[in-house]
Amino acid sequence: MTQTIRPATPDDMPRLVKLLMLDAQERHAEDAILWKMADDAPAQIEKALTFALTADGQPFQQFWHVADDGGQITGVIHAMLLPVPPIYAGSFGEPGLILPDSFVAADAPSGTLEGLLAAAEDALHEAGARIKLASFVTGEIWRTAFETSGYEPLTLYLSRSDLGDKGMPAGVRQAREDDVPGIVARSAENRQVLFDIDPFWEIHPEADPRFSAWMTRSLTLRDRDMMVLGPSEDLQGYIIAQPASRLHFPPAHDITGTGVIDDYYYPELANPAALDHGGEGASALLRAAEAAFANRGIGAAFVVCPAGWASKIELLESAGYETAMVWSIKR
Repeated sequence: MTQTIRPATPDDMPRLVKLLMLDAQERHAEDAILWKMADDAPAQIEKALTFALTADGQPFQQFWHVADDGGQITGVIHAMLLPVPPIYAGSFGEPGLILPDSFVAADAPSGTLEGLLAAAEDALHEAGARIKLASFVTGEIWRTAFETSGYEPLTLYLSRSDLGDKGMPAGVRQAREDDVPGIVARSAENRQVLFDIDPFWEIHPEADPRFSAWMTRSLTLRDRDMMVLGPSEDLQGYIIAQPASRLHFPPAHDITGTGVIDDYYYPELANPAALDHGGEGASALLRAAEAAFANRGIGAAFVVCPAGWASKIELLESAGYETAMVWSIKR
């Protein structure tokens, strides 16, 4: 019987749970701290699948496809329409994203991965995605398939799992409300660097007031640390150490001990090709975020960094970070 690629149904869930457990275990083998398995991982996978395949009024549109080989499910791929963050213009619309909880069994027929990828891309295209993104953690077959299909690295997620060993550096302090204008000004510089690296990060005309409102609200959130360097009237840089989200971590993983650094900028990083002044200020902010994570009992951190920001990558790698996940883009 010929293998078919089709949308997943609730009847597929028992086999999908088994496949996605194998998928999660591969990530866990890469880094047991970053990709910690949840104690009830199978139940968490089943819960997420049940919601994805049966719930009405979901917050974003998602797609699950399976490879069906005579009644045996040999592979699965997960995709979604990614909401555009409010500081970006998003003139291309919501991009499609192929998520890392996609897996092909070792004994699957040849061409299974390529068939799943084509099905996911077709579904995203029909849903209106003009740009497609793909994420992967482990497995050269996925990297090769994405590259062959025309994807190029867009964003790196660099990770370190030994945080807080140097303590809180002098000069870095917690942000206050009067720091918000300075944070917004530095964020505008950061956004311009991003746009210069890749027009994917097109800046929204109202980015400043939108970011200001979010920073003001973030100051009231107790699950994160917002830290700055310099006086409020001449703020030099900022970093936000916040908890991980499910966007980057499939449901089989326990994310309570993982943090994410996305909003992070210091003028030494303004030249994406080379660090200025040795990166001392930027390094101090990074160490502060690591210390803040350690104080909260967080043992691993992701730092989000464009693949074309060589100076930031250099800084992170010199601090012991390694690429743990890649998002690639196909235009």
